Amino acid sequence: MTQETRDSFTDPRLAPPLPPQAPLRLFRHFVLLALTAYTMLLNGAGVASPGIAGERFFDRDLIDPSFLWLGVSYALALLAILGAHEMGHYVACRIYRVDASLPYFLPGPPAPYGFLGTFGAFIRIRSRFTNRNALYDIGIAGPIAGLVVAIPVLLYGLATAQTPEIGANMSRVDVPLLWRLLITFLPEVPEGHGRILSGPLLAGYIGCFATALNLLPIGQLDGGHVLYALSARLHRTVSILSLVALTIMGLFFSPFWMFFAALLVLVTPWHPPVLDETTPLSFGRRLVSFVGLCMLVFCFIVDPFGL
Repeated sequence: MTQETRDSFTDPRLAPPLPPQAPLRLFRHFVLLALTAYTMLLNGAGVASPGIAGERFFDRDLIDPSFLWLGVSYALALLAILGAHEMGHYVACRIYRVDASLPYFLPGPPAPYGFLGTFGAFIRIRSRFTNRNALYDIGIAGPIAGLVVAIPVLLYGLATAQTPEIGANMSRVDVPLLWRLLITFLPEVPEGHGRILSGPLLAGYIGCFATALNLLPIGQLDGGHVLYALSARLHRTVSILSLVALTIMGLFFSPFWMFFAALLVLVTPWHPPVLDETTPLSFGRRLVSFVGLCMLVFCFIVDPFGL
């Protein structure tokens, strides 16, 4: 990696110390984490109980340990993936003295009224990025850390998933290239059988999907951070073209992409400048961008969950 020159405000060693996390904020993080863990447990248990549908879901005792136990493998695996992703960002922020919060986990509706039990997680960045190298490292650290956890989770899920005979009431889902690559290392499923998408397999599937979403080169997504660090001039054009591509995919493949494109437009598909726009991105980081592109390609799902 090339040697970089930094001035007083881009050198993390000379940046002012970060403020400590306030006790009230820490309590808020803990409450959201606990709520998200619970909704994930409910989701994992609901998906693992195919006979439960609609109002029958609420016929169960939703605090019954024997019922919640069915969702433990899913909840732990997905919390690990999302947590690793956000902690990748957080640790990189700490290294560069960028003021950022601990991860906020967002609870969501469980099955059968949702499918994930969570709306994901995020960190709040309260100060501007110092230079492009810092922006790049903070942006790419999350997807890499999350995928490092998601790959073994997905492999374990594929190896241990139930493989019943495909029935008329079962539906198929589109899978990422990473899934197709990993199953080449595993015994083949018998003809006419398929893997049940639940537990660690579902968590790994969601982890792949979340990685691909974050790596899209749009706005202030992780991929948008990486793209801006590579070329601030191209960022706006590529973001707009990517939004158009998502809209077209929404028309031909899954309406989810149209919804996601609209959501990104509301969040604004632009990127704020970094403090030091003159320091160039190092050559080594430009090479790592190819790894990021491969991650996007291998984790992308054209028709997620058959939505």
